[in-house]
Order: sequence, then structure tokens, then C-alpha cells
Amino acid sequence: MKPKLLLTLLLSVATFYIGVAQTVKTLATFEVSIRGLSVVNDRVIWVSGTHGAIGISRDSGNTFKWISVRGFEETDFRDIEAFDETTAVIMGTGEPAYILRTADAGETWEAVFVDKTKGMFLDAMEFWNENSGIVIGDPIDQKFFIGRTFNGGITWRGIPPENYPVADDGEACFAASGTNICKINNKEVVFVTGGKKSRLFIRDKKIDIPFTTDSASIGANSVAAKNSKMYIVVGGNYLAKDSTSNNCFITKEAGNKWIVPKTPPSGYRSCVEYIEKKQWVTCGFNGVDITNDDGMNWKRISDEGYNVCRKSKSGDAVFFAGDGKIGKLIF
Repeated sequence: MKPKLLLTLLLSVATFYIGVAQTVKTLATFEVSIRGLSVVNDRVIWVSGTHGAIGISRDSGNTFKWISVRGFEETDFRDIEAFDETTAVIMGTGEPAYILRTADAGETWEAVFVDKTKGMFLDAMEFWNENSGIVIGDPIDQKFFIGRTFNGGITWRGIPPENYPVADDGEACFAASGTNICKINNKEVVFVTGGKKSRLFIRDKKIDIPFTTDSASIGANSVAAKNSKMYIVVGGNYLAKDSTSNNCFITKEAGNKWIVPKTPPSGYRSCVEYIEKKQWVTCGFNGVDITNDDGMNWKRISDEGYNVCRKSKSGDAVFFAGDGKIGKLIF
């Protein structure tokens, strides 16, 4: 093949792939608000939400089996961690706060954590692996609750109260998507807060995030990590869904320096997820945005609102869940 012809073909192929737009395809609709989403692999997806509802798909989201957890029909399960087709842990916020576990694909559930303390409100869970996990709750007496499991959620216990992170006045977590806590390596997590104070907590450090802090509805809602130093935090004002002001911050230095995107996401965002290389995705009430340059420039790819987005733990698929619908990222 002549070099000139080969170059023309290569340029044509490159132009085609650059022009292919990402979008979000709606897979299912229903009458439940979903904030918990766990993608085991490209086939197996679990979701959790209002009215004690749990959904399980074994065919990449094309069909779902729906379960109403008996005795918890009025509970809002705002986070879920699934390990395979049959085993999962779900988190009910409060009061009382519950964590339930199933080992038979949702046919039966065991209450593995119950806390009736006044003011107890769980926000999110994160697991390093199939054994080790952590749950975070809003402050009681100015201290964030932290609970741990070391056996896949079969049992949970709070860390010593003297080690609970101390909150400032008006500071709390948003239970918007189960993603305000995120693992950054095999041993550590970070979590983010909002309200009258918005901070990133890592080890014993408390680092201010430059969100506007003049309202309880403003602040960090979600954090995702590329590695132990680079994170993207999203949020904003959930009462102003279209506002692009102070809704995303980037750090490449573990919070020691914050970068403001040149082109921010197109509104309040409740969840952010790292995909691969320099690609991330974020979602909120008014749509979905994607970036291919580590968060510096975001592009809106869907006007459909979602609460949470998660990538497959052992695959490439990215799914979304929200109020009455589940979607999938299409490349």
C-alpha cells in the first residue's frame, strides 16, 4: 500500500473515533429512587434504594430481579456493596441505622449492625476487598462515627470513640450516592464533608476544600481517586441543580493543593467515578459529564439525571442509577 494512501486511511479512522460521542443509554425504569449501586463485573449489578428495594441484574442491566426486604419496606438503603451474584451488604441510614447482609441473592437478610442512638445516620460504605470494609456516619456530639468489618460485613464494630474524627459546627456528610468515602490504596481511605465546612479527611489530616460554605446544602458530595495522591471531589449546592459554581475540585497532591477545572461539570454533582487513564465521569440531577483530561475540562453527554455512577470492579462497564432509572455509559 502506498504511504500516502495509508496515511489517508489512518487519518480517516482517527477522525471517526474522535467523532464517536459517549452517551448514557437508559436500561430500565421503575418507581424507586436509587442511590446505592455496586457493579461486581460487566454482568452482575446490584442496586438499593427507597421502600426497602433491592435490584439484581445478571445480564448487564438488561433485566432486573426486584426484592423488597421484608420488615424494612420503609427503609431507604442508600449504599450497597456486592461481592458476587449472591452476597451483598446494604446500608440503611437511620434512625435506627442498619446494615444487612445476604448470602442467598436477597432471599433472606441478616441484620449485622443495628444502632438506635439518637442522631445516628450512616452515609456511606467502602470496601478494600471482600473482607475489609468501613462505614462512616454523621457527627454525634461533634464526632463522625466510623465502623469497621474484617469478615466481609458479617460483623461490624465501631472504632474506639476517642479515635472518631472531630467535626466542626455545621459539618456533616451527604448520603447522596454512597461515595463520599473512597479507598486510595490497599490500606487507607479518604472521606469528604460539606455543609458549613467542607473538608477532606485523610489519616489524621483535615484539609479544607474550597467549596462555598454559607449553606447546609453546599459542599462535597463525592470523592474518587486515581491513585494515593490524585482525587477529584464533586458537589455544589443540591438546591441549585444547574449551578456550575464551586462544584468540582481536583488535587494531584493528596489535598495539599486544589485545582479548579477550566470547564466545570454542568451543574450540582452527587457522584464522581474514575474510569481509566485520564477519563472520569460525574452525574447529578440535571445530567452526566465526562472528562478525558483528568478533570480540567468536562463535557455534558446526557441530560438524564442520575444519583450515582460506578465502574465495574473487574471489567470496563460503567453504570448509573437514579430516581426511577438505570443507565449505562455507551462509547
